Amino acid sequence: MIEVSTDKNRLDVPFVQNFLKDIYWAAGRTIDEVQTTIDASFCFGIYLDGKQVGFARVVTDYVVFAYLMDVFIDEKHRGKGYSSMLIDAMMKEPELQRVKIWRLATSDAHFLYRKFGFKPLATPEKMMEKVIK
Repeated sequence: MIEVSTDKNRLDVPFVQNFLKDIYWAAGRTIDEVQTTIDASFCFGIYLDGKQVGFARVVTDYVVFAYLMDVFIDEKHRGKGYSSMLIDAMMKEPELQRVKIWRLATSDAHFLYRKFGFKPLATPEKMMEKVIK
């Protein structure tokens, strides 16, 4: 049985950190840093027969803006539609229905997010960032 849950108490934080520490967008993130991001975000775990196989989180103010982050499915469970199930659950989450602007960054999963209405920024020249390394 596959299910998506927003219950942070169910999250397998070592599993999440073990994946993130080696992936390009979160390389080196410590378990304490992962826990801090979980504490400050609206989180989603996806579970197969009760065992976590994926994760995603949303940083949001619940009205104006939401940013999808750290979306992944464990490599052993890819190709089964679980990432679509996870994103679908996020987009249908009752607590996030008032959000007007959703954003994310991806290098390789544009095909997935397009299915849920995401597209390139309409006015990227208005966007700015500050990255501290």
